[in-house]
Amino acid sequence: MAVTEDRLLSGRDLVAACRSAVSGGATAVQLRLKGASARELAREARALLLALPVPVILNDRADVALAVGAAGVHLGPDDLPAALVRRIAPPGFLIGVSVGLEREIANGESADYWGVGPFRATATKPDAGSALGVEGFRALVRRAGTRPCVAIGGIQPGDLPLVREVGGAGVAVVSGIFGGDDPEAAARRYREG
Repeated sequence: MAVTEDRLLSGRDLVAACRSAVSGGATAVQLRLKGASARELAREARALLLALPVPVILNDRADVALAVGAAGVHLGPDDLPAALVRRIAPPGFLIGVSVGLEREIANGESADYWGVGPFRATATKPDAGSALGVEGFRALVRRAGTRPCVAIGGIQPGDLPLVREVGGAGVAVVSGIFGGDDPEAAARRYREG
């Protein structure tokens, strides 16, 4: 999953960057634009929905995700509870939640997938908490039951075999894809990992 970030995409064409990441193998895009208003987020989401052949998931904003017809929403610990979003969402609407601490597991019970991290230390999200490492990630994957877990936080292309080995379904990547000039080549390195 390619995850956008305002700072990394500043001055760049969001749709072109995401299209490039998908061409390189990203199988989903999470639109995370923390500095955007609801109106700006909706505009960017609609553009991605028209341009991309993969699911587009909005970060934090279930209201905007539902309004524009996105595939789903990814919720952090300070967002609406997943159970509440589940009650208002149509069938098939994906709900992901961030899980990195024991106390976040309860919110994950109503989710379709967990974004588990940070796997490693990350500069992209300084408030993400301490790195879980392989064993911390593995422990949360076990707690998820049959729910898919996606590793996030400082993920490198070579981490994919390890993530899969301990039960992870995939990875979510921010700066590893959008931090350079060629999102397609970066996404391909992850896809081939």
